[in-house]
Amino acid sequence: MLGCRVLALDASGQVLLVRHSYGSGSWMPPGGGLGRKEDAVTAAVRELREETACILSEAREVAMQVEELLGAGNEVHIVAGRVSGEVKVDGREVIEARFFPLDRLPQDSAEYPLGEVPKWVALYEAHSNES
Repeated sequence: MLGCRVLALDASGQVLLVRHSYGSGSWMPPGGGLGRKEDAVTAAVRELREETACILSEAREVAMQVEELLGAGNEVHIVAGRVSGEVKVDGREVIEARFFPLDRLPQDSAEYPLGEVPKWVALYEAHSNES
């Protein structure tokens, strides 16, 4: 299975996290599965729009990791970018969305390794500064 996680950064460098209506209810980056022949960046832009109504720009893949889901390893592409637009959760899949400073990520996030997020954002920022 192929998927993506979206590190959507606002103008002050905070990251958008969501809580889903299913699972543990932990905070995690938005994301989902890649469609057939869909690349990770395109999927990330689509997933963010579907889940939060926000637009992702300057997006690029910064990492890939394997996550366990139902006993199988899934290749998950980490895509970071700049977010714009007003956050409006769909209320069906996502029940809450909020921006968090990288040094104050929520503690109730056992379902997803939020400890990696600052490292991935630093990779994104480093590449942005080179351009």
